[in-house]
Amino acid sequence: MLNILKYSRNRCITVEQLDEKTLISTCRLQDTLTDACVKIWVSLPNLEITEGSAEVYRTYQEECRNSPKALEKVIGVRIGPGMLKIIKGLAGEETECSQLIFMIEECCNGVILAFTKETILSIPSPKEGTESKEFYAEMVRKNVRLYNRCAAFAPGSPLVEGIDLSGKGRRQ
Repeated sequence: MLNILKYSRNRCITVEQLDEKTLISTCRLQDTLTDACVKIWVSLPNLEITEGSAEVYRTYQEECRNSPKALEKVIGVRIGPGMLKIIKGLAGEETECSQLIFMIEECCNGVILAFTKETILSIPSPKEGTESKEFYAEMVRKNVRLYNRCAAFAPGSPLVEGIDLSGKGRRQ
């Protein structure tokens, strides 16, 4: 008997700088039903996707088995405003595998957050509870891409509790 209550998920996004002109962003997804890895190569400084690869080791979705060609569709896309809609449109022409499209988006968001990380670390953050909470809540309001990208900014976290992001383009 299959116990559907034993479901686990692990997702990891890494960004490495290969040389002064190239980043590689990797999204690895492993859960009870799926094991896949997507990589994109990004040129600097224009943040253009120059290459991509996908490996699907295990999936319950038949449409994901032969969908790595969807990455070819996003070559040339620049990471920046509007990219999520562009990626969904281009990759969606090739595949109905929502997991693969999500992983491509995660690779792009990883690149953005890799540049955002230094900015966040350089900001002197307040140490007191209420002041600190409001500081980070305001940071998420100003950059909604941070919402649900790590445990600190996930739904239910005290740092984002009560934040209204409706109408801000937040992905559901």
